[in-house]
Parts: sequence; C-alpha cells; structure tokens
Amino acid sequence: MIVGVLSDTHDSLANTEKAIKVFRDNNVSMIIHLGDIIAPFTLRAILEGLNVRFEGVFGNNDGEKLGLLRIASIYNASLGEQPRVVNINGRRLLLVHGFGDPVTTYEIVKALAESGRWNAVLYGHTHEPLVDYVRGSLILNPGDCSGVLNKPTVALLDTRTLRVRLVNLE
Repeated sequence: MIVGVLSDTHDSLANTEKAIKVFRDNNVSMIIHLGDIIAPFTLRAILEGLNVRFEGVFGNNDGEKLGLLRIASIYNASLGEQPRVVNINGRRLLLVHGFGDPVTTYEIVKALAESGRWNAVLYGHTHEPLVDYVRGSLILNPGDCSGVLNKPTVALLDTRTLRVRLVNLE
C-alpha cells in the first residue's frame, strides 16, 4: 500500500492542492497528516481532494480543534492528539507532531524508534524532511508542505517495504 504523508500545511491551499495531485498521481490508498493543518477549510480540501482513509494528529498550531474534528467526522477521517498508533497491513506506525525545538523533537523520535515497538515513527513540526532507519524502524518527516521554512515536500511511503520517496512540490 502506498500512503501519502504530509505535515505542516499551514493553510497553504496552493501547496495542499499540489500534494493532493502527487497523491492522486501515485494512487495512494491512505493519507497521513502529521499536524499543523491549521484551519478546517484546509482539512476539507484534503478530504474532498482524495476519497481515501485519513489518519492525522494535531500540531502545536492547530488551534481550531473543534472545527477540524467536525470536518473530520463528516468525512469519516481519524484525527486526534499525539501520539497515535495506526495499524496498516500488519505495520505499526506511531504518529506524532513534535516536541519543542527541532533537536528535542528528533531526540524523542529517535528514542521512540530505537525502542523497537513500532515499524515506523512519523513526525512533522521541524519542517525538515528526513528519512532514517534505526534498528530496523523507519523514522520519517515528510517536511514542510506549506513551503514556509523550506522547499515544500511530501512523502510517499510503501507500507510493505517501508521505503520512502520524498517529493518536492515546486
């Protein structure tokens, strides 16, 4: 199964639409959003753009949680506080947004991956794309979909092989 992974959309509808096109062109079966969607209209654009399973976590900038949850419920999307464990085709994925500064976030994410309890630990928050493997566990940050701090990127994750392809949206 190919999963589209994105984070930190920060209401950039132009880049969100580019991400949807990448996901559609690659026949994703599911979307994972790792936080900082921001407004309900951005979540609606994602959910209307692709009619696939959606799993997500709130980020530190997702202030309108009730509105986001209302939109999620309309589309049967699953969205909640971090951390969340998602099971996909026998793989256990841990979804988080982040924890304070980028260094602290990576230290925590790496420790979680090193525990061996999950096949993959996925996170956002730092706006820095990263693909790493620690003791057989994947660590994935799809980067900054919004393009606010870095070039806009998303990721395509093959849940069978745990291989990742980062896609630049420019």
